[in-house]
Amino acid sequence: MQLIKTFFLGAAATVILAGCTASGDNPGKEFAPNMYHAVPYEPLSQITDENAGNIVNSLDSRSGEYFNSNKYNPSRMTMREPPPHTVRRSPFGFLPYRMPNDTVGLRKANSLVSPFETTKEIIGEGKILYGYYCQHCHGAKGAGDGKVSDKYAGVANLTGDAYKTITEGHIFHVITYGKGLMGAHGSQVSQEDRWKIAKYVKDLQKN
Repeated sequence: MQLIKTFFLGAAATVILAGCTASGDNPGKEFAPNMYHAVPYEPLSQITDENAGNIVNSLDSRSGEYFNSNKYNPSRMTMREPPPHTVRRSPFGFLPYRMPNDTVGLRKANSLVSPFETTKEIIGEGKILYGYYCQHCHGAKGAGDGKVSDKYAGVANLTGDAYKTITEGHIFHVITYGKGLMGAHGSQVSQEDRWKIAKYVKDLQKN
C-alpha cells in the first residue's frame, strides 16, 4: 500500500514538474501571473486584445490580465502627445533655454542672472556636481589640471585671470553648448544643475 501511495505521489510530482517546463515559445506554468505581467498601462507595450490573459486572470476585471491598451485614446496608446503650443517646464518651473549657440547668444548670456541665491547649500550642491561633470578636465581646484588635461592640452584654467571676470550666465551658456575643447553638456546636466555649477565655479575663483 505504501509502495502504491509513493508511486502515485511520484507520478503526480512528475506531472506537475512537467507542466513547469519551458521551451520554445512556451513559458511554462505561471503560478502568479499578476506578478509577472504588469496590470497598469505600459507606454511602450500595448496589448489591444481585451481577452488576452483571460485564462490566467486572477483579478476582478472585465478584461484579460494581459490587456493594457488605453481604449479611450484613438491610437490605443498610453502615451499621448502634449496639447498644441505647450512647452514643458523643468521641476523648478524653468522654460527651455532658448539663447542661440553663437557669439550673439554668448554675449547676451553674460547678463543672465542665476535663479538661485548664493548660499552655502547651493554652492555645496554645485561642488558635488562639479566633481561629477567638471573635475576630470578642470581639476579639483579649477586649475585645468584634471586627468583629461594629460591627454588634451589647453583645458581652461578657471582660476586664471582671463576667466575670473566671466559671469555665471556665461558659465551656464558654455556648459550648455560647449566652447573650444569643451563639448556641450546641455543634454546631460539639467538647467538647475548648470546654474549650481556656475555658482560653485565663481566661488572657486575667489580662493
